Amino acid sequence: MKYIIVGAVAGGASTAARLRRLDEKADIIIFEKGAYISYANCGLPYYIGDVIKDRNALFVQTAAAFNQRFNIDVRTLTEVTAINPEAKTITAHNQNTGETYEETYDKLVLSPGAEPIRPPLPGITSEGIFTLRNVNDTDYIKSFVQQKVVKKAVVIGAGFIGLEMAENLHDLGLEVSIVEMGNQILAPLDYPVAAIVQQHIRSKGVNLLLNNAVTAFEKTASGVQVILKEGAPVDADIVILSIGVKPDTRLAAAAGLKLGDARGIWVNEYLQTSNPDIYAVGDAIEFKNAITGLSMNTYLAGPANKQGRICANNIVMGNKTVYHGAINTAIVKVFDMTVATSGMASKNLLRAGIPHHVSTTHNGSHAGYYPGAKQMSIQIAFAPDGTLLSAQIAGFEGVDKRIDILSSVIQRQESIEELVEFEHAYAPPYSSAKDPVNMAGFVAENILTRKLKLFYYNQWDLIKEEDILLDVRSKEEFEAGHIDNAINIPIDDLRNRMIEIPKDKNIFIYCLGGLRGYLAQRTLTQSDYKKVLNLSGGYQLWKAIQLEQEALAPKTLLASN
Repeated sequence: MKYIIVGAVAGGASTAARLRRLDEKADIIIFEKGAYISYANCGLPYYIGDVIKDRNALFVQTAAAFNQRFNIDVRTLTEVTAINPEAKTITAHNQNTGETYEETYDKLVLSPGAEPIRPPLPGITSEGIFTLRNVNDTDYIKSFVQQKVVKKAVVIGAGFIGLEMAENLHDLGLEVSIVEMGNQILAPLDYPVAAIVQQHIRSKGVNLLLNNAVTAFEKTASGVQVILKEGAPVDADIVILSIGVKPDTRLAAAAGLKLGDARGIWVNEYLQTSNPDIYAVGDAIEFKNAITGLSMNTYLAGPANKQGRICANNIVMGNKTVYHGAINTAIVKVFDMTVATSGMASKNLLRAGIPHHVSTTHNGSHAGYYPGAKQMSIQIAFAPDGTLLSAQIAGFEGVDKRIDILSSVIQRQESIEELVEFEHAYAPPYSSAKDPVNMAGFVAENILTRKLKLFYYNQWDLIKEEDILLDVRSKEEFEAGHIDNAINIPIDDLRNRMIEIPKDKNIFIYCLGGLRGYLAQRTLTQSDYKKVLNLSGGYQLWKAIQLEQEALAPKTLLASN
């Protein structure tokens, strides 16, 4: 058998290595249009920022080492320019020699990846404007920063790579601005979680410009001026375009392979394209979302590597191993914070018409009495039957292990009951007796059993003039800052001062994080108060959102102290 793989980064290299382990006698050829194979794409920003000192550490395998270990013919700097499915041939162009030739195949695997979006804006070809997608891009950026006088950087786009680049350029001592067209960073997040992280970014002195768009670039004597749709231009010595990527489907489309609704290469559950002898993996493919059933892409190394293994299994052993899709579990370091997400954000569930509840909890990364505990905020969305649909976490320590737990529950389409019963490894330096995952489950269970009734940061219109807004924090907390028109009755005084709260009024409660509000709600509800709601996420979440809304629209403020 002769196998040809197009693309030699995560998906392609994984497929090739697995094919060799399954079939020692096969003829395997990998074509890679770039100079490098199997490199750590996710590590590129950290090499630019000098966190990773050794450039060679970025390479999982070199072409020579891959050939020696797996006996695979690796042809770098050779681009596959055409596929003839009927003749079962590909056309390749060697960029070194200029030679163009054909190769036959029995089975073909496409792993062309994705390509960065580079809109045709005026001046976009000016010196100092870069995208970051591969090793060559990294080398150009690294060299530019080292050889030029670079003091100001503008990052366009606040996705995962954009934020990583902003942090690394900031750590190099540059003055950094981030321009994002949307009203928040990290589109997979819901706004409340994004707001927490945005406050942290602003605290680092980064100029975060949301709800804005770049319209042009103008070359200046010292660098580039970034022209914005709103506001004054921003001066830059270097510009990083991180607007996004799109599936590279040019080869597939030209060969007549089916593309899907998300404009990726269509594959079935075995990662087989519309041609039975051609498979595809990685960023270029699309598949059904496990939650909505709609087509989606994912641009993550983890799924690409897993797809490669499954693809090779099906090529060699027949279509027996099903790919169940991805739930887009992702994590990113944003300065001192860690932000993670899995599943489908509440905003996207709403667009898809999927009923769900949302809860937000704030807990320490480990036992509070053990030094060094750091707070994390966990938002989960779950169906009326309790099925966990998404999780988002923003915190400083222990975020990674919690998102992995929650991701597993989402992936298996299991219930929040698993969170309630989850048994974790507990010792004071690592967790609390009730882990933040348990706490998220407890709150969700209370919502489902209607022991806890919530209102949210964007539902202030529910509160009428005659209603009562009750702050149950301490007097000192209240005086340090509170929501306008609130009255303060600390939770520990509530039973003795209940006479001050009329029973015929609607009561809207808040505390710092939600727990004391819940206790107050239970007390009042069981004392014949009819409508009592607790603010989800508490004052601290409201305050982060408040500050972000002030930053976005200074003339349109929520009520604040």
